[in-house]
Amino acid sequence: MSTFDRIWYWRSTLPHRKGQRCRILARGTMNACCIEFEDGERHIVSRFAVRKAAP
Repeated sequence: MSTFDRIWYWRSTLPHRKGQRCRILARGTMNACCIEFEDGERHIVSRFAVRKAAP
């Protein structure tokens, strides 16, 4: 599995998750993706809502 190399960026959706690490599990149509946070919670969200984490 991939590492948690993304950061949740949006405050309007899932505001309690802003700044937390996540990873993209699958990419869908219309710029959607399935992400998973480090605690195992999964969501279908826009790919604009995640950013690459700084190294």
